[in-house]
Amino acid sequence: MSPAPAASDDRQGAVTLPPVEYRIRVADPGAHLFALECVVPEPDPRGQVVSLPAWIPGSYMIREFARNIVGIAALADGEPCALDKLDKHSWCAAVKPGTRKLVLQYQVYAWDLSVRSAHLDTTHGFFNGTSVFLAVAGRTGAPCIVTIERPEDDRCRKWKLITAMPPEHGRAADGCRFGRFRVSDYDELVDHPVEMGDFTLARFEAAGVVHDVALSGRHGCDLDRLCADLRRICEWQIALFGAPAPVDYYAFLTLVVGDGYGGLEHRASTALICSRADLPWKGMEGLPEAYRSFLGLCSHEYFHTWNVKRIKPAAFTPYDLTRENHTRLLWAFEGFTSYYDDLALVRSGVIGVDDYLELLGKTMSNVMRGSGRLKQSVAESSFDAWTKYYRQDENAPNAIVSYYAKGALIALALDLQLRAGSAGRTSLDDVMRLLWQRHGLSGLGVPEDGIYAAVRDVAGEGLGRRLARWLQKAVEGCDDLPLARLLKPVGVTLEAAQASPAPVLGIKLAAGGGEAKVANVFDAGPAQRAGVSAGDVLVALDGLRIASAKSLEDMLSRRRAGDEVSVHVFRRDELMNFRLLLAEAPADKYGLKLSERAPAGARALRKGWLGR
Repeated sequence: MSPAPAASDDRQGAVTLPPVEYRIRVADPGAHLFALECVVPEPDPRGQVVSLPAWIPGSYMIREFARNIVGIAALADGEPCALDKLDKHSWCAAVKPGTRKLVLQYQVYAWDLSVRSAHLDTTHGFFNGTSVFLAVAGRTGAPCIVTIERPEDDRCRKWKLITAMPPEHGRAADGCRFGRFRVSDYDELVDHPVEMGDFTLARFEAAGVVHDVALSGRHGCDLDRLCADLRRICEWQIALFGAPAPVDYYAFLTLVVGDGYGGLEHRASTALICSRADLPWKGMEGLPEAYRSFLGLCSHEYFHTWNVKRIKPAAFTPYDLTRENHTRLLWAFEGFTSYYDDLALVRSGVIGVDDYLELLGKTMSNVMRGSGRLKQSVAESSFDAWTKYYRQDENAPNAIVSYYAKGALIALALDLQLRAGSAGRTSLDDVMRLLWQRHGLSGLGVPEDGIYAAVRDVAGEGLGRRLARWLQKAVEGCDDLPLARLLKPVGVTLEAAQASPAPVLGIKLAAGGGEAKVANVFDAGPAQRAGVSAGDVLVALDGLRIASAKSLEDMLSRRRAGDEVSVHVFRRDELMNFRLLLAEAPADKYGLKLSERAPAGARALRKGWLGR
């Protein structure tokens, strides 16, 4: 049977395509099942191909969402129609010439408590379009109409709905209604996650744009404090790129759990998971670290509204959701975003300068603690995100570098050099604004050398060319960045110290589990040289039981670097013994401080950088 034309073919020409209609309802919250219909008018007479995406933009890993489809059938003009499976995520309906309407009926199992997929139980429902809406080959450029039905189950009678997807007849004042929605094409359809349940809703305006915050799950959040802080962050980011904002409505869809953290960006919303302890509470004093981290997460995903959702790599224009879309630019789209997420907190006045410098120090420490930074460039890390960064194993610290963390440090180094080299007249802000004008507003994808070109054009012939060459070398190479030297012109000192005076084995233990299980063995450390491996369970040091990670720390604190120790481990069910020499803890804990004697020029540059 001949397949229909490729999905990209439907974007050609000016032919008006009839809309594809979808209907989704809660079929059984106890069984975690959504039920869906996809209605295709005038299906391809050669055989209509439909498919479910293999991945979701923003999370660069093949997820195989089609594996969650539970039963699928087709009706052509009301009569049963043969449906052949073509591959792991595609089907072809054997429609006859002249068929006016094809209806696909199927159920989706939704039990992935993450921001990437879909989750449904008696407390709430959540889904991303990539997990539930079939793509219709030849029609992905057609408008889509979606009906989201109110659940009939008595356990769901108090449920509301929130999504940034445009309602067909305008958004309700409270923004929370079931009903019909209409989007321009399939790409937009799958870029609006949906949350339903008895959530708490708060609202604020930033630069004239309504922003809703939905908190699903039990919490004691001080909503006024949260909205006030988010307003300052959002207003600063909108001002950075220039008003008006690229959205007329924005939603923070937040699932509150006992222990969790994560986010995923979308064109007019973000899906978040946080711990209850991450949220502010009435009477809270200061800015606890957990809340500061949550604000950084919100800031990160909001910055993506510009950087990756609209300014995006050419490799993502358009997305091909059937396979990996490789680019060497994630260091800019995730790394630069990681730089600005915390920078936005200090520039907007939500955190102080000392708080920001502490966050910078943690990022530096995270990068420097892995020898993988000396073996993989951030360009390579970006390209291999699908197979390495998102599929990390026990050897990851020795083999890869984070394009988020080192990308943020490259952004810092570039920003500092632009400011110092232009006497404060030019900065990375100007590069981001040029990218917005050149690529965000036009919809043209950023070519693989497009960031270098933007730096060159912003900074001018001399400085621009020099920094573009420096940037390419930093991105393509594995050298450590000269951050201490670059921070000096803004009156900030950088020092490295040991995280602990105790000697080390050169390992990292797995969290939890009630045993001292080795998660990672670091390159050239005592454990690696002796033969200890990831997965080993440490049971004794010099004949004394290792009951936990804390007991191991206590034992090591009583020894010195160079001491020889005997370590007993279980590898699978075999007891093994190793003798090793303890090493001095590396100086990989970085701290930044304002220089008390910084000259006026340095203080001026620092004020331009940090806003104070």
